[in-house]
Amino acid sequence: QVQLVESGGGLVQAGGSLRLSCAASGRTFSRYDMGWFRQAPGKEREFVAAVNWSGGSTYYGDSVKGRFTISRDNAKNTVYLQMNSLKPEDTAVYYCAARSTGLSLSYTAPYGYWGRGTQVTVSS
Repeated sequence: QVQLVESGGGLVQAGGSLRLSCAASGRTFSRYDMGWFRQAPGKEREFVAAVNWSGGSTYYGDSVKGRFTISRDNAKNTVYLQMNSLKPEDTAVYYCAARSTGLSLSYTAPYGYWGRGTQVTVSS
């Protein structure tokens, strides 16, 4: 089992950058693929990005390709989401998620473990 805690959200102007972090508990972090999702008010949850257990493979949602970068540090049990060129439509609660490795990253469900989320607000 793994517990996830997100941090790094906040208010930023359009065109700015933020880096989200997700700290995971437990000694088996490297056995999990990690993902970031987001949910805006009144909208369904949206897949943002995923990284495999080693960090050697990543996958992105179309709306963030070229602007966001996912990475992980297994020594620190942490996954990151670097968000650049932010737009007002990126405003959402961002969630970190984990699942046992083995599935293709393009298969964006299911993830069995979730954090509580961190709010990102992009002003125009």
